[in-house]
Amino acid sequence: MSEKLKQLREQIDRLDDELLTLVNRRAALAQQIGHLKPDGVVLRPEREAQVLQRLQGNNHGPLSNDAVAQLFTEVMSQCRALEAPLTVAYLGPEGTFTEVAALKRFGSAIQKLPCATIDDVFHAAESGAAHYGVIPVENSTEGAVGRTLDLLMH
Repeated sequence: MSEKLKQLREQIDRLDDELLTLVNRRAALAQQIGHLKPDGVVLRPEREAQVLQRLQGNNHGPLSNDAVAQLFTEVMSQCRALEAPLTVAYLGPEGTFTEVAALKRFGSAIQKLPCATIDDVFHAAESGAAHYGVIPVENSTEGAVGRTLDLLMH
């Protein structure tokens, strides 16, 4: 291994250690915030959107804004999980587009609740078995999913 490669890897190792320390400090602050929330609501979408907008505005690369959003969505997901587990219901078995959408929106630190039908997703959210539900509004075979639209209207 060349000396230059070794030096670069050592720099990366030091940065990784610093990142780990900073992420854990962020997680500890998130835990403190969780204790101060009077209503116990863990997910504040408007706050997370503000965080992502601010970070993307400060991003000067080489990471893309999409990469920054993915990275910090996951950081926020892991921090949220320290406050309280978040359950997300979605249509279909593992591997479906709705599961992918749930993970993209909420991060991987969620309790996933796969549901057999769109009605089951709504029931899980309405009954409190899930905090949120992810459902298809349209798909490639049917276009608009009528049952979803019907349930959204009720």
